[in-house]
Amino acid sequence: MIRIILVDDHALVREGVSRLLEAQRDMRVIGSFGEGRTAIRFAASNEPDVAVVDITMPQESGIDTARQLREASPDTHLLILSMHANPEYVHQALLAGALGYVVKDSAGRVLVEAVRAVHAGQRFLSDSLDHKALQRYVRNSEKEDPLTRLSKRERQVLRHTVEGRTIIETAKRLGLSTKSVETYRSRTMTKLAIKDLTALVKFAIRHGVTSLE
Repeated sequence: MIRIILVDDHALVREGVSRLLEAQRDMRVIGSFGEGRTAIRFAASNEPDVAVVDITMPQESGIDTARQLREASPDTHLLILSMHANPEYVHQALLAGALGYVVKDSAGRVLVEAVRAVHAGQRFLSDSLDHKALQRYVRNSEKEDPLTRLSKRERQVLRHTVEGRTIIETAKRLGLSTKSVETYRSRTMTKLAIKDLTALVKFAIRHGVTSLE
C-alpha cells in the first residue's frame, strides 16, 4: 500500500486528488494539508511513502516545503503537482529532491501513474512539459557551483564523510539514523553524478567541503 500525503492550499484540489488516489486499490491518503509546516511535522512522525506537493502556496514556497519534507522524512518520495510548466520551476523542483513533476492540466490518470513511478524511485515528468526547453535550462544551470544542488543536511553528511567518519559515527554526530545517513549520502552522489565513495571524497576535497557550515 502506497501511503500518501497531499500539500496544497486549495481544499477543492486536495479533495479531488484524494478521491482519485483513494479509488486506487494500492493507494491510501494518510494526510491532507493546506500549508507546509504542519505537513512537515506530520511527515517526520509518520514517514509517508509519497508527498504530493503544490509548488506555489501563499505563505511558503512549495520548493522550500519540498526540501524540508525531504529533511524531515528522507525516505518520502516527492511529486510536484503544479499549474506551472516553466522549465525553471521544474528544474528547481528536481534540485529540491522531487522525483516527479505533473502539470495540473494533465492530472488524473497521469497523476496516478506518476505516484506509482516516484514510489518505485523512478523519475516522472508530464508529457505536456517542454522537455527540450528543460534540457537547455539544465545545461545552462550546470555552470553554477554543483554544491548548490545539495541541501544543508546533505552537505553536512558529505563533510563528515570526507573527514573520514563512518556512517555510524556520522549518524551519532548529526542525531540521525544510519539509514537516513545512507539515504543522504546516496542522494548526494546521485545529484552530483558520482558513482563511488572514492570519487565523492575527491570531489569534496576539490570543492573545499570541509569548510562548509
